[in-house]
Amino acid sequence: MQKIFSKVAVVLTFLVAANAVQAQKEGIVMKQEGPSKMVKSKDWKPMLDKELSQWEVWTGVPHKTVKNLPKGYVVPEDGKPVAPIGLDNSMEVFKVTEDENGEPILNISGLIYAGLTSKKEYKNYHLTLLFKWGEKKYEPRLKALRDNGLLYHCYGEHGAFWNVWKRCLESQIQEGDFGDLYTLAGTKAKVQVNEFNRWDPKSDKISGKGKRLYDTESKHGAWTRVDLYVLEDQAIHVTNGKVTFALKDALRHDGKKLDKGQLQIQSEGAEAYAKGIFIRPIKKFPRKIRKAAGF
Repeated sequence: MQKIFSKVAVVLTFLVAANAVQAQKEGIVMKQEGPSKMVKSKDWKPMLDKELSQWEVWTGVPHKTVKNLPKGYVVPEDGKPVAPIGLDNSMEVFKVTEDENGEPILNISGLIYAGLTSKKEYKNYHLTLLFKWGEKKYEPRLKALRDNGLLYHCYGEHGAFWNVWKRCLESQIQEGDFGDLYTLAGTKAKVQVNEFNRWDPKSDKISGKGKRLYDTESKHGAWTRVDLYVLEDQAIHVTNGKVTFALKDALRHDGKKLDKGQLQIQSEGAEAYAKGIFIRPIKKFPRKIRKAAGF
């Protein structure tokens, strides 16, 4: 009997391994384990460490309610700040802690509008991360939905948009609105949309903006998987394994092709967390992702 159980265990182990390999080939996310367990290929690169060594922080204009501003930051006599704090993370808008397993977790305070910006620019890649909301909210969004965003194809100077973020495309991360497209500071893209301005790969109507097709966000306090597939000037937004949005023909503000750039993660008035941030190069969209996007 013990030999039979051993043989069964070997077969099950083989099947699990085979499924993992096939899933990786097709770009399918292994939901039950999370990216840190799923990512074993040498192509995947972790992007998060305790020192945030692959990132820099640009901090925008603090709300007038924010206290203990960095030394040397000048507030006008009327008490309303007007200048961005700049390349400064002394207020720890972004910091990294570890969970019980030693896995790094990005803590996003939300206290001030800010951008965690990759030092490198990327082209033709698959980015994956896990995201969840905290509880705290801050001015000027105390009564608004919790908001954040994954910005990509970022280029140019810091602060091009609202004195905070670079020119870029945004995959929206907001309560109930994961995957919407925002074009910041003059960038453009083409989106197939239906009569409700929601992305629809079967539609012939083209727009410069649009909302996700449907919501697949996890409940509050639980981790939501966010995947971004980028190939040249095309991009596909995926939430919890479901394709929710796709765009083509991305353009810079000057009309040139937008096919590469830095990454930014926002701080925008809501406490939040991210972990399992990995990136890998791709030469084509995975078959199932491409088919779902209608490409």
